[in-house]
Amino acid sequence: MLSTTFILEESARYTDHDRLFKELIETFFEEFVEAFFPEEYQEIDFTHVQFLAQEVFTDITKGEKRRIDILAETKLKDRDTIILIHVEPQSYFQKEFHERMFIYCSRLYEKHRKPILPIAVFSYNDTKEAPNSFTISLPTFHTLSFHFLQLHLIKMNWKTYLKTNNPVAAALLSKMGYEEEERIQVKLEFLRMISKMELNPAKMELLYGFFETYLKLNEEEEENMMEEIAKLPQDEAKQLFRLPNSYFERGFKKGIEQGIEQGIEQGIEQGIELEKETLVIEMLKKGLHIDLIADITKLSVEKVKEIKKVAEEI
Repeated sequence: MLSTTFILEESARYTDHDRLFKELIETFFEEFVEAFFPEEYQEIDFTHVQFLAQEVFTDITKGEKRRIDILAETKLKDRDTIILIHVEPQSYFQKEFHERMFIYCSRLYEKHRKPILPIAVFSYNDTKEAPNSFTISLPTFHTLSFHFLQLHLIKMNWKTYLKTNNPVAAALLSKMGYEEEERIQVKLEFLRMISKMELNPAKMELLYGFFETYLKLNEEEEENMMEEIAKLPQDEAKQLFRLPNSYFERGFKKGIEQGIEQGIEQGIEQGIELEKETLVIEMLKKGLHIDLIADITKLSVEKVKEIKKVAEEI
């Protein structure tokens, strides 16, 4: 059986970051290992993964507690060997991080007495990283060498993962090494990736929410992205517009708020319809086909044509 451990900081400063990474990797654990550690993936039997109860380690010297939020067990393929995998999301640079990883590993081994595969996921926007090994030695004697795997996201080329059908890789595009002028293209490619995945709404929402946390386009960028989507083949564009989209979400939210301010159900409906009409006009300006606009807004083709006619007369 294999054990995955996320040892997360208790500091409230990192709670939300840690929760997001924890939820993403726990939900798509097999896909995470497959995308970034393919050699290890080949050896692991994911049909036997079992997540265990949370544990807490105390660092007596520093007076700190480290929480193990995810502990999963499984076994290696074609063997009865039980191993542990420790995954540590790290959101800031720490010079002595390699020592921390060794301490975590030694504590886990002390309790479970099983082989351990330690993995560090660096999500901070800095190319600095701590050594991936920790040694203890004297001038005349080498006591030990501890090593762990690293995934430093900012150093990853986001374009490398575009042809994969991997949900974790899609979400983590938002933390990889892209240029500022590539922001729109990164989100567009993220949408294209997840549009091809057969995921339930909850998992789709998790991926989109994670991505938006780390790469959220402003309104102008969203509009530019819509223009890029409009240039795609109609079937692909329709598929993308069915996904969550910040621009449309803002529009419908604004429409609902207008209705609530009026304080009556009719006002809410009017507010939503008004905002739909605004979106239709914007999409017509960008050259989207009437049938596609109707499909996106859930309006009839006749209604879209009516809005188009009124807009042309103004």
